Amino acid sequence: MKNDVQHIWLIGAKSLGAYGGYETFINKLTEYHQNDKRIKYHVACKANGDGCMDPYNTEGVKTISDTEFEYHNALCYRIRIPEKLGPAQAIYYDVKALSECCEYIEKNKIPHPIVYIMACRIGPAIVKYYKKIHRLGGKVYLNPDGHEWMRAKWSAPIRKYWKASEKIMVKYCDLAICDSINIEKYIHKCYDGKGINNVDPATTFIAYGAETRKSSLADDDKKLLEWYSEKGLSPKNYYLVVGRFVPENNYETMIREFMASNSKKDFAIITNVNDKFLEELEKKLGYRSDTRIKFVGTVYDQELLMKIRENAYGYFHGHEVGGTNPSLLEALGSTDLNLLLGVGFNKEVAENSALYWSKKKGNLAALINKADLLTESQIAKLGKLSTQRIKDAYSWEYICGRYAEEFLKRN
Repeated sequence: MKNDVQHIWLIGAKSLGAYGGYETFINKLTEYHQNDKRIKYHVACKANGDGCMDPYNTEGVKTISDTEFEYHNALCYRIRIPEKLGPAQAIYYDVKALSECCEYIEKNKIPHPIVYIMACRIGPAIVKYYKKIHRLGGKVYLNPDGHEWMRAKWSAPIRKYWKASEKIMVKYCDLAICDSINIEKYIHKCYDGKGINNVDPATTFIAYGAETRKSSLADDDKKLLEWYSEKGLSPKNYYLVVGRFVPENNYETMIREFMASNSKKDFAIITNVNDKFLEELEKKLGYRSDTRIKFVGTVYDQELLMKIRENAYGYFHGHEVGGTNPSLLEALGSTDLNLLLGVGFNKEVAENSALYWSKKKGNLAALINKADLLTESQIAKLGKLSTQRIKDAYSWEYICGRYAEEFLKRN
């Protein structure tokens, strides 16, 4: 019976939950495959620190011990992190998760396991584990994520490390599963002929997914109305952005351009607030003098967030680093009018279902003025196109099906 099951280790996310792209992905992957007898997932989860999952207060969890629990029929094992390590916690976490993964495979004599590592953090350590997993009859898969080495939040030495780590990890993997066609092209452009024995890296494209259903909340839901009242917003009278508060997501450009526009609507910004970045923005833009600009905190209630997206007049997306971005997929699935930074990653996803802007001064402001004049039928047409785009290429059902095909055909 054991030989009929494909055991898959998922390493690199903090938990199964809504903390970020990888966490959402693992949550959905295990949810959609929980009744598939051909697949058994093993998931590394943080036991402490930022983004850790508390199995004792999570609905649907079956606790096995202090270090193991089951969720969506996946066997999850908890990794405790020395928090004094600071930014190096993520590297420690991945290496420790890989070490315990190998111990389990060896002890339980698991045949043909697949170890799927998310992000390219542990380049210098991967060679050892790649060789060990191969000795155990397994394969190493990699999700290279986006251009982590380009993120503005990293210092020059850390960016250099990310780039070097990416190079090693692409070399020492049996398959790179890219969540963007542009990322897959980039991998081949940079690393063809640099794999094991100087062969081209094996790659495939499978994107992230999104829901296409509507929120379960009604328009007059008390929770929704209280949120609007508290934030000073009203349905279809605000533009929205949801994302991490980091420079490469171009908050500065979006705020500056919105301030320069003639829009009578509000600009609601759902994000984790970084006080230092806020002060920098205030010095540069003086945004606090514009009552339309509203930082409204974070929203972790997924049904509420979905409803807020649905009720937005328009959605801004300023991400320019990375592959298929989860927040963009969610916006295309929920919001009719989407105004996206015109980079390859975003155009690849949205195609003709969105409007595009550049970082050139005045470009987005002009687009906002134009968007404010669109008719209901013009907006509804864009909404129909964006929803269909998600259904055709990015629904969770489709994406999880693609993963099942990929995992099982190498059984």
